[in-house]
Amino acid sequence: MDTTTIILNQENLDQITGGISTVGYDRKNIKSGIVHIGVGGFHRSHQAFYTHLLQEKYNAQEWGICGVGLREGDRKIHDVLTKQDGLYTLIVKHPNGKIEPSIIGSIGNFILGVDNPLLVIDRMADAATKIVSLTITEGGYNFNPATGEFDFDNPAIQHDLKNPDSPKTVYGYLTAALKKRRDAKLKAFSIMSCDNILHNGDVARKMLLSFAKKQDAALAVWIEKEVCFPNSMVDRITPVTTQSDIDYLEKNYGIKDEWPVTCEPFIQWVVEDNFSNGRPEYEKVGVQFVPDVKPYEKMKLRLLNAGHSVLGLLGAIHGHNTINACMEDKTFVDYLRSFMDKEATPILDEVKGIDLDQYKDSLEARFANPNIKDSVSRICSESSAKLPKFLIATLEENLAEGRSIEFATLVIAAWCYYSDKQVDKNGQPMEIIDAMAKELHTAAAKTGTDPLAFIKQESLFGDLAKNERFADLYSVMVQKIYNDPNIKKHMKDML
Repeated sequence: MDTTTIILNQENLDQITGGISTVGYDRKNIKSGIVHIGVGGFHRSHQAFYTHLLQEKYNAQEWGICGVGLREGDRKIHDVLTKQDGLYTLIVKHPNGKIEPSIIGSIGNFILGVDNPLLVIDRMADAATKIVSLTITEGGYNFNPATGEFDFDNPAIQHDLKNPDSPKTVYGYLTAALKKRRDAKLKAFSIMSCDNILHNGDVARKMLLSFAKKQDAALAVWIEKEVCFPNSMVDRITPVTTQSDIDYLEKNYGIKDEWPVTCEPFIQWVVEDNFSNGRPEYEKVGVQFVPDVKPYEKMKLRLLNAGHSVLGLLGAIHGHNTINACMEDKTFVDYLRSFMDKEATPILDEVKGIDLDQYKDSLEARFANPNIKDSVSRICSESSAKLPKFLIATLEENLAEGRSIEFATLVIAAWCYYSDKQVDKNGQPMEIIDAMAKELHTAAAKTGTDPLAFIKQESLFGDLAKNERFADLYSVMVQKIYNDPNIKKHMKDML
């Protein structure tokens, strides 16, 4: 290591100079008014960034963040952020090549539930905690995508029901902490989901109450009355950090940050103003508070998130490695816009203050950002948790209204091929990251003898296999792809 390299931590902050903005506020007296579960790249580019701006401009000392990890997989980020005193570098990459790095200081500390569950429960139960926020991924909400009901068969949920003082899941922790607050006659904290789920606050509420009613019915009554679950819409494209990002900081700024975050310049957060115990004045730094976030959520999920999956699954089979590479291919651009115009837009509600054509134009520009290079494998990861909410829901609504379903159906057929063959059209292996990877592969592998085998997975597709119009169209499309995996040819045929 170069002797001039500065290891990022609180003690070395004053040494950082030269073209990088650093923390301009005193972090010593900031209280952790927010406990955040699931400290990944997105949280650090989004909520933690907004919180940092609030500290920087308005000295909001009661609204620092205590990060929490509940899984063994959170140990690495815990260890890095602990070593760096919660500090990290946010690297904003503009389409024109401009790069803006800044040091973010809003995360005060990080605790790991797998090491000490009671420490996490006590932190949430502390009077200083006003909000518990979540980025636990779509799969973390533990519901059946086809029915929307809580999955009590999950072994970790069964453990938590029997062992309330040593939980493993987010529901076990939240219930234990809220019980301590109730017993101490403290106001309830708000639970704020920041995940890409339609009506995310409503879903968090329904799932937590399902769990709590089974574990402690009296407590569930108190939660139902006292805890607020604001819905929110979150947006900022945040790719996985690469070694080149780490090297860039060290080479150009002399900073050794073991886990920086990269993101696009665009950022948006729309939140319902519905909190149990106060909230930060995020509106001062650009957050939009509204009475009803649902139209904004639906717009973003059905256009941006579904659009990402359209590009990701079709791009994976074609052999494109990044989303911006897909957007350099006219067929993919035209197909994406056709999906957005003909299938996603017709099912949207009125979104006040938003011109949908301009919004779709902006999505195309964001996806095409050549400096983000968001990997197709990241976008395709956990498709079993994403597609029922982003894409299949759109398909179902269009089926019910007799509208176009062709563009979404080809993506579902591509998902089957992707899950089965696990190589692109050139025979190169594709990286499959999905909690249901085995089940998806097993079902898809039966396509040769039963063209509908993949869509007969009712936990994902409900009764769609029984819908004659969809099943007939899907059968034709999946057989086309299996006979000729040149996905671009099939896309062109539809344009």
